[in-house]
Amino acid sequence: MARAWIGTSGWTYDGWRHDFYEGVPRARWLSHCAERFDALEINATHYRLQTRSTFERWAAAVPDGFRFALKAHRYLTHVRRLREPVEPIRRDRERAQVLGDKLAVVLWQLPARFACDAERTARLERFLGALPAEWPVRHALELRHRSWFRPEIAELLARHGVATVVSHAAEWPMWDSTTGDLVFVRLHGYPCTYAFAYGPRELRSWVTRIERWLSEDLDVYVFFDNDIEGAAPRDATVLREMLDG
Repeated sequence: MARAWIGTSGWTYDGWRHDFYEGVPRARWLSHCAERFDALEINATHYRLQTRSTFERWAAAVPDGFRFALKAHRYLTHVRRLREPVEPIRRDRERAQVLGDKLAVVLWQLPARFACDAERTARLERFLGALPAEWPVRHALELRHRSWFRPEIAELLARHGVATVVSHAAEWPMWDSTTGDLVFVRLHGYPCTYAFAYGPRELRSWVTRIERWLSEDLDVYVFFDNDIEGAAPRDATVLREMLDG
C-alpha cells in the first residue's frame, strides 16, 4: 500500500538549536529527528563525499523502518554535466550501500542553468540507462530549467522508472509532473526560497495533492528545505498531523 513519508532536507542546522533542538545535544540531533519524522533527506552528500563510517553512524542512529533519501554528489551533475556517468554513480553507491533498506531513494539535481537540448537529452538518456545496473534503488531527478518540462522528457524518465521532483521554490519553476512509482516533493519555500514558513492554507493544499497521489498508488516523499528560522521541522510536523488527521 502506498504511503507518505514526511521529513526535512538535512538536520544539522544551528538555527534550530534553540527551538527544535532545545536541550538536545548535537550528537543526538539525528535521533531526535527520527523520533519525530519517518524520513529525512541527506543533502550533505551533495557537497562532500562521505565515508562509509559516517553512513554506518547515520544508519545506527535511526530505527528500523526509517527511510533516508540521499542527494547524490554534485560531481556528476554539476561538474561532468552527466558525461561518463558510470564511475561517479559507483563511487556514490559504494559509500552509501551500508544504509541498506533504510535508503529509500537517491535524489539527483541538475543545475538551474543547465538547459535542455538534443545533445544534453542524449546525455540524460545514457545516465538514466546506467542507473538500474549501477545502483538498483529508486531514483528521482530534480530539473530546475523550464526547457526540460516537456512530454518527451517525462516519457523518458517514466521509461527508466525515475521520478520527477516536484520542487516548490521562488527562484526556479516547478514541474508538477509524476513519473515512476513515487512522487518526490521538495518544499523550499515560496515566495521566499529557504526562508518562508508554509501556513495552514498552503499545507492543506499539499495535503490535497498528497492524498490524490496516494489514491493513485504512488508512494510520496515530502521534504521541507525552508530551514531558515526553524520553519522546516515545524512545517513537517504540521503536515504529518494533517495527513494523519
